[in-house]
Amino acid sequence: MKNGNLIVISGFSGAGKGTVVKRLVKDYGYSLSVSATTRAPREGEVDGKDYYFKTTDEFRNLIDYNGFIEWAQYVDNYYGTPRKFVEEEMAKGNDVILEIETQGAMNVKRQYPDALLIFITATDAKALRERLAGRGTESEEVIDKRMKRAAEEADYMEQYEYIVINDDLDRCVQTVHSIILSKSCERERNIDFIETTKRELKGN
Repeated sequence: MKNGNLIVISGFSGAGKGTVVKRLVKDYGYSLSVSATTRAPREGEVDGKDYYFKTTDEFRNLIDYNGFIEWAQYVDNYYGTPRKFVEEEMAKGNDVILEIETQGAMNVKRQYPDALLIFITATDAKALRERLAGRGTESEEVIDKRMKRAAEEADYMEQYEYIVINDDLDRCVQTVHSIILSKSCERERNIDFIETTKRELKGN
């Protein structure tokens, strides 16, 4: 049995990557790695489902014990990807999605060169700011911080295999799903199948 794919989905805050990921899990059954974070829960978020909410001390303790595949600091908070779940799911042949920031994505790519990196963005900077403001959950100061961070993240975009513009949610979800399916069809992922087919045909 082939190992599952590791899919890294990043994007600017406000681009809708979280919504896209939730739809991919709901519509297509992907395994989602739940990240750990030190930020406070937003209204309606559930510990262990949306994030594992940790204190800074708890998070740093996990870092010391190599409990994360990657971790990063983003707008005054820590985010990390627990190692155990990801590796167990991939070993079962399941495709695992990581919704993480650009710094973490680069760390994952170094450890798992086969990982598929997809970046979700809005149509332009104006649309991005409008989406952030439209949430109604963040102050103007935090929005400015997120826009400044987006400018830094833009430097990493060229290191992603695919850039997907989220101007229509259904189309964006279908596009990302198609990209993941194409990854499973790559020659490098099917060497054993090719060799088995050749043997069977020659012995026929």
